[in-house]
Amino acid sequence: MHFGIDQLTGSSRSRLRRRLRDSRIGALTHAAAVDRRGRGLLEVLEELGASPSLLLTPEHGLHGVAQAEEAVESANSEDGPRIVSLYGTSQDSLTPTASDLSQADVLVIDLADVGSRYYTYVWTAWLTVRAAAAAGVHCVVLDRPNPITGDARQAEGVPQDPEFLSFVGLEPLPIRHCLTVGELLAHFAARDGLTLGPDGVLSVVPCAGWERMRTAQAWRRPFSPPSPNMPSCETALVYPGGCLLEGTNLSEGRGTTLPFQLIGAPFLNADELARAWAEFGVAGAQIRPAHFRPSFEKHAGQTCHGVLIQVTEPALFRPVAAYLALISLAQRQAPQDFQFLTRTYEFESERGAFDLLTGSGRARDAIESGAQPHEVVALVAPPPTTWAETVAEAEARLAVANA
Repeated sequence: MHFGIDQLTGSSRSRLRRRLRDSRIGALTHAAAVDRRGRGLLEVLEELGASPSLLLTPEHGLHGVAQAEEAVESANSEDGPRIVSLYGTSQDSLTPTASDLSQADVLVIDLADVGSRYYTYVWTAWLTVRAAAAAGVHCVVLDRPNPITGDARQAEGVPQDPEFLSFVGLEPLPIRHCLTVGELLAHFAARDGLTLGPDGVLSVVPCAGWERMRTAQAWRRPFSPPSPNMPSCETALVYPGGCLLEGTNLSEGRGTTLPFQLIGAPFLNADELARAWAEFGVAGAQIRPAHFRPSFEKHAGQTCHGVLIQVTEPALFRPVAAYLALISLAQRQAPQDFQFLTRTYEFESERGAFDLLTGSGRARDAIESGAQPHEVVALVAPPPTTWAETVAEAEARLAVANA
């Protein structure tokens, strides 16, 4: 299997290589976007004789050092491209300016995504494509497989209500969408009337030899962590559900070696929670009581009691349903201590994080009113009945967008 970046040196991409060499180019990328030999995009482009003069970076920064929601500053370099952070202190910082884009004729996009609506990289890419289209800059996406499967039968999550669109979901989309960055961008671009292909606004170098039903565990190359709390493929598999914990006062395991797999709080009973979650029924995973002490983030320095979840059969595991049930069970166990957070989240202050993540206020209302876990799951987890058709259409668009 070959990712988009792997194909830049192939004979079928000679036209694209000439275009890159003959153009002023920019790049939107980060350190996790490596080829099959572990080389980053900047090194690969340098070898082709196409050094970028502009470098755009997403949340967590070029090297993936910044924590979630931590602003990253832009930087000037004497011996390299200008680095423009697209994750600063305001919503305006999320989109490149016309002045930034005036430094390039072609923008190469290569980002390692994890297949969940909340993960901000695809939204950085989409804002960049729209800004580039307005500035007359062509975008080339070097695509990567979805690490948690491209099998539409495993999609989860109702799309957001219009008033709940945010930087953790700028477009209505299932939580676990089963698409690649290239497919999503081609899908949105075609919908908005932007032309696809080398002579249009957006082109894509698609993955070659990707079997959509497989996860990153079958790629025969190391998993490249795209952010500080995404160390493994197993983390990515649980993340579509685990990220929902960010909207609560439960620890999602940040500050431990198992983020999003360790869940708990000082006020929970680990044995009771593990037993109740197992009785609810979580296929494809093993659950057991756990005790941990986060070194930072929620409940830092305090002993938390909760659960550890480990995925045993990815094809059976449904993270959104599993974690919705867990959150409901935790609230039922400790209603006086459990809270939904109301702080500003991803630049949004009018709506709480849990509502932004689930796409409406319905799940929160149901949990607070004492609904059973399966009732909460039914409000959020089922994807649109036509989503498989949308995935097939988005995949087909790559033939039109082929760079």
